[in-house]
Amino acid sequence: MKRITNESMFEIISYLEEELKNKNEVLFEVLNPDIKIDIYAGEIIKLENQEFVYRSYKSWTDLAELLFSKLLIVSIKVQTVVIKLQKLNKNDSFHKDLNDEKNEKYGELSTFFRINKNEEPAFLYAYINALKNVKIEEKRNILNLGINKADEFEIIKKLVDEDVLKQMHFIGIDYSSSAIEYSKKRFPQDNFNFYNQDINKLEELNLKKADLIISIGTLQSSGLNFKLLFMDLIQNYLEDKGSIILGFPNCRWINGEMIYGAKAANYSYSEQSVLYKDVYFCKKYLQQKKYRVTLTGKNYLFLTATSIK
Repeated sequence: MKRITNESMFEIISYLEEELKNKNEVLFEVLNPDIKIDIYAGEIIKLENQEFVYRSYKSWTDLAELLFSKLLIVSIKVQTVVIKLQKLNKNDSFHKDLNDEKNEKYGELSTFFRINKNEEPAFLYAYINALKNVKIEEKRNILNLGINKADEFEIIKKLVDEDVLKQMHFIGIDYSSSAIEYSKKRFPQDNFNFYNQDINKLEELNLKKADLIISIGTLQSSGLNFKLLFMDLIQNYLEDKGSIILGFPNCRWINGEMIYGAKAANYSYSEQSVLYKDVYFCKKYLQQKKYRVTLTGKNYLFLTATSIK
């Protein structure tokens, strides 16, 4: 086990990258981040004639994520801690799952279904702010495209008063039949309706216009014409003074970990050009339609738009 004292972060990254090439895990001992507060990364602390470079737990968790590893604390002493980086299995990801007649990539038995975004602060905090931004307590007809197991509705339920919730009408749509059946059981109330439907064929449902449309990580799915679908939603399914919340994934799910950075085809590293191109298209289009648009978030970019007509 390596003891890290006054090595630079450049040296540490080089060392860990080399170790993880042929090992599934690596242990190392570092200065205990709790030993001092009000200190910046890179500053020197001297303990018993030994110089240590200070780094916070956030520095180590960020590094673990960048190296596609899970961070584990093996032991904690007064002056040092022992950290283990456990390499993630990149093949353990819903992105690699099949989606055919026998397999539902996003169904109840899928890897994707195990993901609970509501327990990930990087998602939840930004989503809550997006809901507050559109004044969720004033909305009455909410349409969610790509609802899966209805996690987004669960947060709305927690945010608004019970009497207000009863006045709201929720519609969730998803292509996965098992996910829809799960959502129906999760929200059996009369003001919740779920439909197993291809989003390309929304017109078959004869939906009433919504005053809030939510779609998290769905509109960019393969098989959908992103720009045409987005414009159709604004023109035909959103009330004139309605609002919209779009969540654009800027992360990947690997071995149970949410790893920052959108992954484009033919790139071995995160490349986000397509992501920002789509976000900018939506922002510009909505501004032309007299909407106030905000962009927030990190692992998920949240575009929220409210009418200023």
